[in-house]
Amino acid sequence: MDLALDGLTVALDGREVVRELSLDVASGTVVGLVGPNGSGKSTALRCAYRALAPVRGTVRVDGTDVTSVSLRDGARRLAVMAQHYGSDLDFTVREVVALGRAPHLRGNRRLGPRDHAVCADAMRRVGVDTLADRGVLTLSGGERQRVLAARALAQEPEVLVLDEPTNHLDVAHQLGLLAVLRDSGVTVLVVLHDLNLAATACDRIGVLSDGRLVASGPPAEVLTTDLVEAVFGVRTRVVGHPDTGAPQLLYTLPLP
Repeated sequence: MDLALDGLTVALDGREVVRELSLDVASGTVVGLVGPNGSGKSTALRCAYRALAPVRGTVRVDGTDVTSVSLRDGARRLAVMAQHYGSDLDFTVREVVALGRAPHLRGNRRLGPRDHAVCADAMRRVGVDTLADRGVLTLSGGERQRVLAARALAQEPEVLVLDEPTNHLDVAHQLGLLAVLRDSGVTVLVVLHDLNLAATACDRIGVLSDGRLVASGPPAEVLTTDLVEAVFGVRTRVVGHPDTGAPQLLYTLPLP
């Protein structure tokens, strides 16, 4: 199931922060959205999961405008892992992950055997199964991130939208989570700050600058020294990964 952002323009406080953004995420692919702080990445994602309404443009899942379906039906198709999650309630990890099954339940129906199995599998895939009975308020930031990823997977969506999912994660868990996303077969749109992670994990990359899409394509075509310097203001050398051939950026510190 594909995801399409079609001509999105978003205004906040009277200022356009996303301008005419069009980006296609083909079914089963992982597309990364990168750009400097304030370039509009998170704002664009919020339109995808209906937390914001664009002043122009549409978001379509498999050709259907996301605003034309009910929130429940939309949540069966698309799951989100937002950048910030706060709760004063000390739910257990098992309970938080089980919230991902809510779109599939009617009324006060309890989770059935299949729901429990889906949740258990999601926790196992991101490595939080051993934390199932822990309260989320006792967890580290990285552990909470993985719990939220498990909740999104437990939703069994056809499209996943993730805003900086590798925040707070150590290197092993960053790579592990991105590998889970790649192997899931789900259509993924993900915001990443680490360009090398994006180059490793994504089939395509879209680069935002000042609210506009300035480049889009395979990582090797997009992540060039000229583009990185123009958009991010840093000098780099781009080399091929010795094992995968994926572009990897070697940054040059500015001279004093």
